[in-house]
Amino acid sequence: MSIVEMKVPVIGESVTEVTLSEWLKGDGDYVELDEPICEFESDKATLEFPAEAAGKLIYVAGEGDDLKIGALVAKIDTSATNGSSAESASTPSAEPAAAAPAAAPSSDEQKAPADQTTYATGTTGPAAGKILREADVDPKSVNGTGRDGRITKADAQQATQAKTTAPAAPAVAAPPAAGVQVTGTSGKVAATHAGQSAFSRDTRTEKMSRMRRTIASRLVSAKNETAMLTTFNEVDLSAVMALRSSVQDKFVKKHGVKLGFMSLFAKACAQVLMEMPDVNAEISADEKELIYHDYVDISFAVSTPTGLVVPPIHNIESLHFAEIETKLKELAAKARDNKLSIDEMSGGTFTITNGGVFGSMMSTPIINKPQSAILGMHNIIERPVAVDGQVVIRPMMYLALSYDHRVIDGSSSVTFLVKVKALLEDPTLLLLGL
Repeated sequence: MSIVEMKVPVIGESVTEVTLSEWLKGDGDYVELDEPICEFESDKATLEFPAEAAGKLIYVAGEGDDLKIGALVAKIDTSATNGSSAESASTPSAEPAAAAPAAAPSSDEQKAPADQTTYATGTTGPAAGKILREADVDPKSVNGTGRDGRITKADAQQATQAKTTAPAAPAVAAPPAAGVQVTGTSGKVAATHAGQSAFSRDTRTEKMSRMRRTIASRLVSAKNETAMLTTFNEVDLSAVMALRSSVQDKFVKKHGVKLGFMSLFAKACAQVLMEMPDVNAEISADEKELIYHDYVDISFAVSTPTGLVVPPIHNIESLHFAEIETKLKELAAKARDNKLSIDEMSGGTFTITNGGVFGSMMSTPIINKPQSAILGMHNIIERPVAVDGQVVIRPMMYLALSYDHRVIDGSSSVTFLVKVKALLEDPTLLLLGL
């Protein structure tokens, strides 16, 4: 037997540990060279792990295990062939034909293996658990076919499909009259009033994903290790909305993407950041130096099923609006499909987050370390405002700039927001670079 050991590879300089989020091949399956066998979840992204040889896959680690770089994940028996299982099954027995057949196991003996449980029976990996939760399927009702009885992604998908095709449940009997107590065979009270059902007190414990743990750790670090402060302003988006309305058809026809609010905000921020390098700077790891950038790499907060990611777009100051919109669309699609690479997640000198898409009116965004500032956009609401002594209805948005007071002075933060506001309220200044 020739064995190839599969170990966690070096993923990035800052990545020291990963989580085995899901097996893509079963224990004992035959795998081809470079065929993905499992997925790793790092601090920043989900990565597929390809087989380093062809042969029979032998599990060593389980779904949900935290593994150090270089830790053993699986083994591959390269002496096995793709048809070895079928061949062994069809090969005649070497025992003499005259030998008496073994007694057939009793029905109790046949049933025993199926009833055996292990510590892992009924447990799910992150992917399988998410599928079951969304379909409201109890993991206890699913028969896991993974290692030691674990519920695999395929098991979860099969269970949800079975639920959707299952016949309708019989009608529930009418509730008893008010004041009547209904008891089961155990004597426990099921309901005491008409229409009142038993209250659920169930809880479940689920391991936090590596990304969620990383997000939690970094947010706490940003709150505890920076002198964070937030300043607010509001912007009248009448001119921006009029601009988008007047050029949208021509913009889409020429560039194939819509002119969105995000590219306009990004360009406005980039222009002001180039004028105000302090807001685009960061403090060094030893907290003794300030690092200034002669470029603007803006990270954009993207919500995914596994958590919030902030992939950056580089050199925003030099990109056209259409290039920004195209890159945003690509990054958002990759983020939702967990296909962002480590390189695509690295960098950034400033962050923009848009809580308005979820209906947020006001928030205090948390700095994305080691950056020194983050701009929070919010929903657009038509509100009465005073213009030239008259009360008019305008589409207004609150802006929030959270910043590290160790790097950025209060006057600089306020000036930054005022400049961004001016560019958005008169987009000709933005288009002309004034």
